[in-house]
Amino acid sequence: MAPPFRAEHLGSLLRPNELLEVRAAIRDKGLSAEEAGLPAIEKKAVGEVVKLQRDLGFKAVTSGEYNRTRFWGLLWDEIEGTIRLQDAEASMFRLYHPDVVSLIEKDRKVFPGDSVIAGSKLRHNPSKSVSNLNELRLVQEFVPKSEWSNIKLTMIAPSWFHMRYKQGRAYTKEAYANDAEYFADVAKVYKAEIEMLYKAGLRNVQFDDPGMAYFCSQDFRKGWEEDKDNIGTWEDLLDAYIKLYNDSISGLPADLHTGIHLCRGNFIGGRHFAEGAYDIIAKKLFEELNVNTFYLEYDTERAGGFEPLRHLPKNKSVVVGVISTKLPQLEDKETTKERIYRAAGFVAEGRAQTREEALKSICISPQCGFSTHETGYPLTVDDEKKKLSLVRQIADEIWGEP
Repeated sequence: MAPPFRAEHLGSLLRPNELLEVRAAIRDKGLSAEEAGLPAIEKKAVGEVVKLQRDLGFKAVTSGEYNRTRFWGLLWDEIEGTIRLQDAEASMFRLYHPDVVSLIEKDRKVFPGDSVIAGSKLRHNPSKSVSNLNELRLVQEFVPKSEWSNIKLTMIAPSWFHMRYKQGRAYTKEAYANDAEYFADVAKVYKAEIEMLYKAGLRNVQFDDPGMAYFCSQDFRKGWEEDKDNIGTWEDLLDAYIKLYNDSISGLPADLHTGIHLCRGNFIGGRHFAEGAYDIIAKKLFEELNVNTFYLEYDTERAGGFEPLRHLPKNKSVVVGVISTKLPQLEDKETTKERIYRAAGFVAEGRAQTREEALKSICISPQCGFSTHETGYPLTVDDEKKKLSLVRQIADEIWGEP
């Protein structure tokens, strides 16, 4: 069986204290990674979390994102031509963008959160773009080679450092004249990165994309429409992002599984950033975005109902995120199973299938990662294990497949 699997999780897992303490020493004491002993502790932690996932019956194992301090990792820092922002002026940003709204400070500066722009032409440099490759190779050390194709690597959306910026501010005027030029080079970089990872054995990529979920937000769409600096409608931006994805993955080998997680935010303290049902983007997204799988958050009512799943094409899958990573309380198994069956009913309706036929295109997962940043989450490791065990148990009872 190839990805997606009936029981999935979204990538990040709660980090062990030993790993957090070493990273704190690097940050607070100015130690190098080697001086602090990070490589050995990171390797040990990844080995343990891979074993945890395998013991719980998960096939699409990840590093737990233990190599990262934030879910987006270091890919954009490693792209040739990027500039890291410091003390960025608020005027650079779309102040109605959900991430930016959360970071506005009293003096109208915006904390950039390691934000970057293109200062010159973007280019993929294999000797510099090493973080994803190192992460993949580390996980491979703890998985039999016959199962390397199951390993899942999460990657940040290609539009991550575009949507937050005001029109034309994701790049300098010296770098690009317009969005189309910028997107063309971003797509080339992403395709080169994925091709490099494919050669190293990667067959399963999940793009983490909060931005796609923000199109569901009435507040974001209203902010876009009121922003006179924008060129085109928010629908035009959605079209541009779909094209960016499709250009990034076009021509890649057929045995590479691609998926997109529409992330609504699981920030420190379990905070979310976006509300709104998928209805307004579902048909276009499901039909036109050329990924294999959609990982959708359905843990609360803020995601709306399952009705948009009527638009899921027969050649695509959906992983329904119905287990919360923001609340420690364990969901009721039978109630959750009923939700999966309800989702299958809408997929079946849209395809003129039976519910049993539709279930072949459906999987279950938590709604988001357990630790998209390093620390600050309300769940314990024991809570996490119980949640993952519940996902596995429900998958076994509904499908009886990996």
